[in-house]
Amino acid sequence: MNNRRQFLKSIAAIGAAATTPHILMGAESQATPAQPKAKPTLLVKNQGLPITGTFLDEISHDIPHQNWGEDEWNRDFELMKAIGIDTVIMIRSGYRKFITYPSKHLLGKGCYMPSVDLLDMYLRLADRHGMKFYFGLYDSGHYWDTGDMSVETEDNKYVIDEVWEQYGSRHPSFGGWYISGEISRATKGAIDAFHAMGKQCKDVSGGLPTFISPWIDGKKAVAAASGQLSKEEGVSVRQHEKEWNEIFDGIHDVIDACAFQDGHIDYDELDAFFETNKRLADRYGIECWTNAESFDRDMPIKFFPIKFDKLRLKLEAAKRAGYQKAITFEFSHFMSPQSAYRQAAHLYDRYKEFFDIR
Repeated sequence: MNNRRQFLKSIAAIGAAATTPHILMGAESQATPAQPKAKPTLLVKNQGLPITGTFLDEISHDIPHQNWGEDEWNRDFELMKAIGIDTVIMIRSGYRKFITYPSKHLLGKGCYMPSVDLLDMYLRLADRHGMKFYFGLYDSGHYWDTGDMSVETEDNKYVIDEVWEQYGSRHPSFGGWYISGEISRATKGAIDAFHAMGKQCKDVSGGLPTFISPWIDGKKAVAAASGQLSKEEGVSVRQHEKEWNEIFDGIHDVIDACAFQDGHIDYDELDAFFETNKRLADRYGIECWTNAESFDRDMPIKFFPIKFDKLRLKLEAAKRAGYQKAITFEFSHFMSPQSAYRQAAHLYDRYKEFFDIR
């Protein structure tokens, strides 16, 4: 019996020692494992131009809808504001037959009735959060089919007047116009079309600012539906400067800012093109912005949130060139913690760390 009691006591002592950290099992057990120390970042923080504007891409061409309602959009505006975004741009008020608001003119042309007046919702949210809203014009799709930008002026003659009368004049956040046709080179009809639409926007609204966001015909300027990631030749800096000198000369009196898309050129080309863009813009009194794409053009799957270091390189180059503002395409899909893409929340966190946003 004594042997049995002794055996049970020894087993109990061993069990207690295994589960109780304060019971010493020997000299080695007294030390707790050292926690690995976080290595300091290699970055010099705050060296980039911060993003203060974003497109709102609810009439999309090549990225999926997230099917948000007003609660989700309101939360996204809060998240935008938390990192310093003060400007939102509806990228287009319609694309082909899908439209953002119940336009009498466009419905009469065969467009589909939207389930929600997105234009009204965005303006109310911009009013609520103290942001400036830019209205993006209608894109009929005919330019993409024909290569002639002049066809986009016809419907927009009615859209501009209609929107200003019904929305712009009664919302304090309505702060300007986005001429939504995207070009890269000396495109047929572009100068006349940009000038006509820019002038009408300014005339009807008492001179509110206008801007465009063209793309640079670099090596990564390939069709979104293409399986390719690049092409053999992109436009040279010299040719880009020649063509855009001509375009700016024809539109500078009605266009206040130009935000070139930054994703079609390689990272070691950024400085050369950015310096050229800034020099041209200064020559014609146009503000030089950057459209810092927050999606990745270097991956075979199109399109995912961009690797943070790629975004950082582009924002750093924009600051070196002296750009006045950085906007992005686009926050809600590629940077928002609410995005359907999980990587977007991590990009948001890395961005906040880089710019020391608490």
